[in-house]
Order: sequence, then structure tokens, then C-alpha cells
Amino acid sequence: MTVDTQQQGDERVHWLPMIAAISSISVVGIAIGLGMPLLSVILETRGHSASMIGLNTAVAGLASIAGAPLATPLAMRLGVAWTMLLMIAAGALAFVGFHFAPAFWMWFPLRVALHISLTVLFILSEFWISTSAPPHRRGLVLGIYATVLSLGFAAGPWLFAHLGSSGFLPFGVTIALVTLAAIPVLAARNESPAIIADGETSHFLRYIWMVPT
Repeated sequence: MTVDTQQQGDERVHWLPMIAAISSISVVGIAIGLGMPLLSVILETRGHSASMIGLNTAVAGLASIAGAPLATPLAMRLGVAWTMLLMIAAGALAFVGFHFAPAFWMWFPLRVALHISLTVLFILSEFWISTSAPPHRRGLVLGIYATVLSLGFAAGPWLFAHLGSSGFLPFGVTIALVTLAAIPVLAARNESPAIIADGETSHFLRYIWMVPT
């Protein structure tokens, strides 16, 4: 896999793609920060046991592991920006689906869809922002990016404390924020980096054995 940078040697910061990537990562932070307590409380109020709630929550981690290898193939086929927009839409639909899903078993595929979407969005937004800044400014840009992600994680519980878990309000507010975050991505779609296959393939699982234990 290689990256086809549009402007080799360009020392400028590309602000529109950077804003698009930052807005996307804010969605990830808010969705996780708000979704974890919100969904757990809703399941508890419906009378589900702590074990079942924990099992449903654990699916999120498995979905993230499964979703990571999908980021590059999807971006190669659809483009980085369009893949991110697709993941934003899929994640939003999955999130609002929790409100309308009456049966507990429905929450498992919804968890999978939500966290695969968030994982792909996280990977591609980090990739995009790293290509939007010249090397001498990349540390600053990534610092801003990480700060926004942290603020998103903090904003989630804050929203939960103020919105509560009753009714459609917490879901509606989240959908509104996600929609706003998609606007910069759509605006910067023509400036997204292209990922091109170079003929080398490497299976995702082989990297697991390279992780220090």
C-alpha cells in the first residue's frame, strides 16, 4: 500500500482536510463517551442483568478488532472521504437504532455496526490529518487532534449528565452533532489523500505476533 500525496513537498498546512479529520474524531469521542453510559443505563432500566450488559458491551471491543483491517480496503475502493462519510452515516443509523430496537438480541448487531464504523472512522481520520500537515508542523497538528479526541470523550459524559437516558433526546442530539461533523468531510472530499495498492499484501493477523507481550 502506498499513499498518493497530491502535493509532494508542499510545506503548507491544508486546513480544510485538517478540520474535516478533527470533526470526525470528535464524533468518535462523543459517540463513545456518551454511548457507553447511555446504553448501559438503558439496558439496566429494561431489567437486563449486569452480565448481559457486560456481554453486550464486550462486543464493542471485538467489533473494533474486526473493523480495523477493513479501513484500508474500503478507502482504496471508495476513497478516504467517502469511506468516512459512509462510516459516519452507518454509525449514526446504528446509534439511533438502539432507541428503536425493542429486543435485546438486536443490540448485538447494532453494537457491531457502531463500533466497526467508529474504528474505521478513527483510523482514516488519523491517517488524513497526518497527510494534511507538513513534517515540521505535524506534531502540533496531531496534538490538536488528540486534544479534540479527549474533549470528545469528556463531552460524552457531560452530555449524558445533562440529557439523561429517557426518550429520544440523547439520541437526537448525537445525530445532530454527527451531521454537523460530516459537513467538513463532505466539503474536503476533493482534498482527501488517495491510497494506492503497490502489489504487496500483508495479512492483519501476522502483526498480532509482533506486539510486545
